[in-house]
Amino acid sequence: MPKTKSDEEFTFVSPVVKYLLFLFNMIFWIIALILISIGVYSRTVKHETALACLTVDPALLLMIVGIIMFFITFCGCVGSLRENICLLQTFCIILTIIFLLQLVAGVLGFFFSDKARGKVTDMIDNAIEHYRDDIDLQNFIDYGQKQFNCCGGISYMDWSQNMYFNCSKENPSRERCSVPFSCCLLSNEENVINTMCGHRMQQLEYLEASAFINTNGCIDKLVNWIHSNLFLLGGIALGLAIPQLVGILLSQILINQIQDQIKLQNYSQQHRSDPWS
Repeated sequence: MPKTKSDEEFTFVSPVVKYLLFLFNMIFWIIALILISIGVYSRTVKHETALACLTVDPALLLMIVGIIMFFITFCGCVGSLRENICLLQTFCIILTIIFLLQLVAGVLGFFFSDKARGKVTDMIDNAIEHYRDDIDLQNFIDYGQKQFNCCGGISYMDWSQNMYFNCSKENPSRERCSVPFSCCLLSNEENVINTMCGHRMQQLEYLEASAFINTNGCIDKLVNWIHSNLFLLGGIALGLAIPQLVGILLSQILINQIQDQIKLQNYSQQHRSDPWS
């Protein structure tokens, strides 16, 4: 029986799924290149940054995340275009592992919140010690203290851990016993910020100091913010999870379609070579 044109052109592989997966990976491949570029630029310009005291150097973290994303999306792009099952399975497996690791990290963070809080406390204390070492770290801390209306980790007295703000008598610094200006209570009417508003505040008692600066620490403020914005954080987590799940689903669909196409080709070749079987 002669084959029709429709029989010859039939394929199980959907062009929609194939090019949708390619486009999906291309977008994240570009994002990966941007992350790597920012990380390399930051590392080159800053050389050694005091932001490294935040457990992980942000520039290094950007490069690592970018390289991992680049490899994963490369497998997805080439695998979808070339209809390569090996690359698509690599893409699907790695994406599934990352999704499961994020899920485990979220669960562990929930059940071991006290340990997570202790880790954050250590990180903030370390950042306070290096406050004057790097302008980017300084701006980051100032921004956080102004946004959350807080000062230090546990309280404003934490700033005594910094060598410039340390309250010991041996400290020759002019900022001795002070706190950064970002701790100060600023009115909306003030057009010019007095950067010396935190001068000698560590010498005042808690209630007395609270008339001039935010005396509460940033850790409690951060915890309260998280509790009051659970829906927002849940939305962000969902926003990160959906692209991963879409990538896993599309790659698995394409893998199944390619496998069906291979079976069809093998069947067609077998019957073409042996029409009586």
